[in-house]
Amino acid sequence: MASAAAQRLEGKTIVVTGASSGIGRSIAVEFARTAPKNNLKLVVTARREEALRELADQIRSEVGDGVKVLPFKLDVSNPEEVRRFVPSLPEEFRDINILVNNAGLVKGVARAPEIAEEDINIMFSTNVTGLINMTQAVLPIFKARGSEGGSGDIINIGSIAGREPYQGGSIYCATKAAVRSFTDALRKELVDTRIRVIEIDPGQVETEFSVVRFYGDKEKAKAVYAGVTPLTGDDIAEIVVFAATRRENVVLAEALVFPNHQGSATVMHRKQT
Repeated sequence: MASAAAQRLEGKTIVVTGASSGIGRSIAVEFARTAPKNNLKLVVTARREEALRELADQIRSEVGDGVKVLPFKLDVSNPEEVRRFVPSLPEEFRDINILVNNAGLVKGVARAPEIAEEDINIMFSTNVTGLINMTQAVLPIFKARGSEGGSGDIINIGSIAGREPYQGGSIYCATKAAVRSFTDALRKELVDTRIRVIEIDPGQVETEFSVVRFYGDKEKAKAVYAGVTPLTGDDIAEIVVFAATRRENVVLAEALVFPNHQGSATVMHRKQT
């Protein structure tokens, strides 16, 4: 007999942005593992098409044909690509039930006024504008569903950085603070519907995040996690799927998630090596 979580995902279509690696990849896999025989449909999007195909193959090999996976090349920082997203989906994947706005990145550790304009622009266009544009693209589908003003889940992946700014991260922190404000406002705007708006704010997670921050320097990225045991993408994925599989009247509005060595954005205990 299927679990309650699997039953609540029965026949649903889920879109995950930034699914080629890290948290996004783990989220897609966790949804598939939770409802492997429940006619689930997954649309996994990112800029790296080959990585998406590998993800689709992984899911198929693990859970079989009970989950349909559609890899879809999409750069959320490109508004025109986002506008074409829903109309370009095959008909069977257009009735979206859950949108996971996961795509995001950080560039550099520069402090003002040395922050590169290019880095500022890519962080805002991906983390903020891209998230908002994806929400605008999918929200009409949610609002048209049902008799109580619509239904569906919007799950935004924020960060502790949106709650607690830190030195060398001013732009990234500003983008995540914007996500937090947008999410809160959206929840209030949709309070007369059955549309749930959820934010998951991770603390330190080991993914490609730091490699991107340090422009591909893997040694610098590795040093970030020295002496600690950070969260993994799988840790965050479990919480995302948990939030999406609560009873319809339950909104897990927000969750702040730390590894046990972390007390805030800047307070951590590192083991001596």
